[in-house]
Amino acid sequence: MRNKCLSYLFAAMSILLSNVMCVTTAYNYCSMQWCEQYAGCSAPASVAFLLIIPFAFAIVVCAVLSWFFHRRFCNSVK
Repeated sequence: MRNKCLSYLFAAMSILLSNVMCVTTAYNYCSMQWCEQYAGCSAPASVAFLLIIPFAFAIVVCAVLSWFFHRRFCNSVK
């Protein structure tokens, strides 16, 4: 039962992280675009997409942990 709960927890965290990644990247892209046009920032707006790297790593880790605990749950039921 513990492995089943952990599997669901990490799956939910993976989904939540993907949504937070989209919101954060979109907000920073818009902010950088405004800064580039009006405030004179030197970095292009596409720099905001670099935020995807740590989020993607965390999403993959959560997905792998969810799969691992799901497999342990399925093996313990048999």
